[in-house]
Amino acid sequence: MKKRNTAILIFDDVEVLDFAGPFEVFSVTNELCDYSLLNVYTVAREKAPVTARNGLSVIPDYSINEAPQPDILIIPGGSGTRPILQQQDILNWIKQSSQNADKVLSVCTGALLLAKVGLLDGLKSTTHHSAFELLGEIAPDSEIVRGVRFVDNGKVITAAGISAGIDMSLYVVEMLYGIETAQHTSEYMEYRRI
Repeated sequence: MKKRNTAILIFDDVEVLDFAGPFEVFSVTNELCDYSLLNVYTVAREKAPVTARNGLSVIPDYSINEAPQPDILIIPGGSGTRPILQQQDILNWIKQSSQNADKVLSVCTGALLLAKVGLLDGLKSTTHHSAFELLGEIAPDSEIVRGVRFVDNGKVITAAGISAGIDMSLYVVEMLYGIETAQHTSEYMEYRRI
């Protein structure tokens, strides 16, 4: 079985749990399966330290110009998504990477970036409750679903705020590798699935 490249975009002011939650889920799943399932890595505009929310410094594995093509693309949120709405190089990378990805996932206001590149047109979506109106402005053709942890459109899955990214990631692990693998991961993490 080919390892699935799992890319997580990071950027200044990214919400920590938005990227760290999915990173933990997919990395633990891989670890518990003898590192045979996934290649999990972070990607940023440049291969230089990123300052996440509240000052956490993170060094990305790749820049957008050198990152491997992802099979699973994860776009987290946080206040740092607002400047990216104007950064065409990152938006182009998201759009191009999503074309050949099997799954495109967003957490929280990462949905704004998917919306900006047209990936939510005609689909249902969700985001952090504080960003429903903004998402509606950027993606007027998307049906915004409130009060859910995540929305599955097949290839594109959007999660609500912050911790919902963990639920979405476990859901994807179950979808790809079965319920036992997902349960093993959540038990190891001592995380109660919703």
